[in-house]
Amino acid sequence: MNPEFLDFLSSHRARVESLEIESSDAWWQANIAASPEADARAATAQKALSRLYADPHAFARLKKVETGSLAPDEKRQHALLVNTFTGNQMEDAVIEEMVDTERRVESTYNRFRPPLRGEPTGDNAIRDILRDSEDSVLRRDAWEASKQVGVEVEKDVLRLVRLRNTEARRLGYANYYQMALSLQELDQEELFALLAEVAAQTDPHYKAFKGRLDADLAARFGILPADLCPWHYSDPFFQEAPTGEVPLDRFFAGKNLEMLTGRFFTAIGLEVGDILGRSDLYERPHKCQHAFCVHVGRYDDVRVLCNCTDSERWMGTMLHEFGHAVYDKYLGDDLPFFLREAAHTLTTEAIAMLMGRLSRNAAWLSRYAEVDVEEAAAVEASAGAEQSAQLLVFARWCLVMTHFERALYEDPSQDLNRLWWEIVQRFQHLTPPEGRDAPDWAAKLHTALAPVYYQNYLLGEMFASQLLEQLRTSVLPAGSGDDGLVSSPLVGTYLTEKVFAKGARLPWNELIAEATGEPLSPRHFVRHLRS
Repeated sequence: MNPEFLDFLSSHRARVESLEIESSDAWWQANIAASPEADARAATAQKALSRLYADPHAFARLKKVETGSLAPDEKRQHALLVNTFTGNQMEDAVIEEMVDTERRVESTYNRFRPPLRGEPTGDNAIRDILRDSEDSVLRRDAWEASKQVGVEVEKDVLRLVRLRNTEARRLGYANYYQMALSLQELDQEELFALLAEVAAQTDPHYKAFKGRLDADLAARFGILPADLCPWHYSDPFFQEAPTGEVPLDRFFAGKNLEMLTGRFFTAIGLEVGDILGRSDLYERPHKCQHAFCVHVGRYDDVRVLCNCTDSERWMGTMLHEFGHAVYDKYLGDDLPFFLREAAHTLTTEAIAMLMGRLSRNAAWLSRYAEVDVEEAAAVEASAGAEQSAQLLVFARWCLVMTHFERALYEDPSQDLNRLWWEIVQRFQHLTPPEGRDAPDWAAKLHTALAPVYYQNYLLGEMFASQLLEQLRTSVLPAGSGDDGLVSSPLVGTYLTEKVFAKGARLPWNELIAEATGEPLSPRHFVRHLRS
């Protein structure tokens, strides 16, 4: 025990706790109802929090602590705080410019509804067209509309990239991408070696899947496979697989997704009624069109934002976001304040991915979407293929985002519009529209506002597959199958004890090894997408 460090922790918590709560709540309010007033409040709160961590005197005091005398929990808090302080060592003028630019970009994403044939159109409506319409001209118009926000934010996104790079280089890093990975306790060389392994192992399966899909789409639209364009796929970025032989959306028509979410989590021993009560789950103007979970403070206030329609996509999103939410809710009561968070972004993404997969799981659909007996066999036969296709498509999309972001921060002055489509062609095998020269990369919110994040989705999928294997082989009774997976309290008990309750007490790689008996590996993930 180090009295000097304990004093630092106490004084720092006294300064930071109320600022964290104000920053998270202000950000939440700006996302559920974007307005100049809400944006200003969010910016003010974020600047105050950033300035606290930019304090060079507090950082110097932290770095002077002799870590050899620290207990394990103290040592872990010290390491996490050093990383947070490091990433915020900026002059006040830089904080002002960066936060103001981020708020301006986020407000644009939240408010923007592109005109489609003269009418402002939201994300859900665009996705409906790409899922259902047989009119290729309308599909093209909708796809192009989905990319218009990139034109609106391009200059500000590049301003943010250059600001981030400047500050990273001042701190001794090659660029912001390298710094962000380092502060996330990820090694860039090891990460891209792992990504190369995923690319190689998924390549033959993806080519076969894409060939079948393209043949089906070509027949649907009466064209040759070589003439397919990005708007012939059912997602604006082709990050989600289309539904197959069994149209899963019809199982959710008229269903209350909140009720289904609550029933499922209760069945596995994780209560979410309080979180549902604090959440904002339906679309409206000036609201963020995406989905997220936020932990306001580090204790009981957990909230989810969605834009639900009665569809399989939004059912999966609800399960995903409430996966994040139960992680935050069930953090261990014995955790010190600065360890009351997930071990890593990839570990909370793993829980979200594990839950989100279930909207295409036959046992889950049977139990919660109440698929009738006559259709159960058809669902059983196709749902596994649906789930594997989704894992495969999303893995390739993650490869696009990670490789593009690395290149973006290495050289933001290059032709990014061309680079984007080169990487899309390489990993997704999509053909760019002839003559296309637009900042389609900037239409993806993560590029601007969640930088160097996407690798955590793919690493999270790998950990999710390891957790799934552990649940099936070591936690649930033999023979219980997926019915046990979607209904047994043993699931919640295992996840709480092995993952949630640990908080950030362990580095992510140690947590994974303890929870699953092996280090992070793509082995189980690749096997699941083949099945």
